[in-house]
Amino acid sequence: MKRIQSACICQTLHFMLKEDIPHDDALAMVEHEVRRYKASLEKKRIRHRILEERTEADGSVVIRIVKQYNQSPIGSYLD
Repeated sequence: MKRIQSACICQTLHFMLKEDIPHDDALAMVEHEVRRYKASLEKKRIRHRILEERTEADGSVVIRIVKQYNQSPIGSYLD
């Protein structure tokens, strides 16, 4: 029999600008979406660590994150 001892997922998320709306509105939407994503992690109590967050030249945001996978134990992944 096997059991998961620890598990995390590493993701790179790219919050991209919408092309069919004015640039300033698209920037505001991206900022709002990033805040909403971070808040959802906290609300759902998903343990996580943001490894990198950068704003691209066009204003889009890229986040590299390690987060708990399902309800599996996280072991030393977030140390």
